[in-house]
Amino acid sequence: MSQMLKDFKEFALKGNIIDLAVAVVIGAAFGKIVSSLVDNIIMPLVGLLLGGIDFTDLSYTFLKTKIEYGIFIQNVVDFIIIAFAIFMALRLLMKLKRKEKTVEEVAAVPEVDTKEELLKEIRDLLKNEQAK
Repeated sequence: MSQMLKDFKEFALKGNIIDLAVAVVIGAAFGKIVSSLVDNIIMPLVGLLLGGIDFTDLSYTFLKTKIEYGIFIQNVVDFIIIAFAIFMALRLLMKLKRKEKTVEEVAAVPEVDTKEELLKEIRDLLKNEQAK
């Protein structure tokens, strides 16, 4: 039993698990923001463009069973908008990382030591003289 607790502690305290937990919390908060954007801003505008249609009210009754396909359509639209918003956020993040990386690469170019360069020239001259 103590080995299992030890293994669980190692598993739970790994950096990747903590990063994943933070990502889930931030993702849930981001999902609420995007859902609010979709529900309160985008879908009313889409409804206006389509003549006031509200997808969530669309349904069909079949043998006393109400099939609410409008909710399904709404969820598909929500998914597409959320996926697009995440894509745009990740794209922006990747652009920022690329810019940061290029700045770091420029800063990371080592300066050539003049003494070392002089020693290389002397070595090359000596090699050329021995070859003659």
